[in-house]
Formats: sequence, C-alpha cells, structure tokens
Amino acid sequence: MISAGPNLALLLLGSYRKLVDAAVGELAARGYDDVRPSHEYALRAIDSGADSASSLGRALSVSKQAAGKTIAVLIERGYVTAEDDPDDARRRRLKVSDFGHRMMRDGEAIFNELRQTWADRIGHDELARLEERLTTFVGDETIRLGAPGWVSQDLPDVR
Repeated sequence: MISAGPNLALLLLGSYRKLVDAAVGELAARGYDDVRPSHEYALRAIDSGADSASSLGRALSVSKQAAGKTIAVLIERGYVTAEDDPDDARRRRLKVSDFGHRMMRDGEAIFNELRQTWADRIGHDELARLEERLTTFVGDETIRLGAPGWVSQDLPDVR
C-alpha cells in the first residue's frame, strides 16, 4: 500500500496523464493524429521566443540534440517553419506555422471541453476549489514548459 504523500503525487500525475491522453486522443480524432504531448510544449516554447535548438532545449530542459530532433519532426509535419535569420546567415529562426497555431487553438478548446467534463462530474464549485487550492501550492510563478524534461533529469546528489 502506498502511503499518503506518494499517493498524492501519483494522483496528481494520474490526473495530468488522464487529461493529456484524452486531449491527444481527441486531437487525433480531429485530424492531428501525429501530435504528441511533447510537441505542444515545444510549440508553446517556440511561440514564446525559443527560436533555435539551443533555446528550445533550455526551455524544455532537454539537450540541444533532443530539441533538434523535435524541431525536425515539427517542421516535417508542418507545425513549425525555419526562416533565415536576417542578422546571421548561419542561423535559421523557428516560428510556429499557421497550421501549428490552429492545432494549438484546437488543443486549448479540447482542454476546455475536458475541464467541463470534470466540472460536470464533480461540480463546478468543487472544481473551482480544486483549481484554487492547486494554485496555492504552485504559487505565482509561471509553470515551466520544461516539466517533461525535468521529470527525466538526474537529480543532484543531496546526501
């Protein structure tokens, strides 16, 4: 039997996973069958200014090589474009394409629909209280897009 502390972490992770899996499934049903959760994080980071493999890697807490592989997939699938940098001919700047923005908007709408199903299940007031309490724990700081990379990082030795 898992004790209360670890169980809370697993419940939060399971809730997150359930929402994300449902969203990815609905995106596939709407024609975006090649989208993965990591793509959404990458697109949001690129949209927020991560315009190179190095800056995307830092934003996602992954290696430059991993970011480069993600970029290649996003370009191949039409979610991102790479344009010549007018200030540096050796560099190409990443930009979310119109298609990528459309998928992101559809994803946001899907998450709003999923939130509504949760509200229908536990009640609007209860869901609002849950969100308020989670906000209390998370605090005012922005939720970092690097969460997926962070989960797989080695932790520093804290002996």
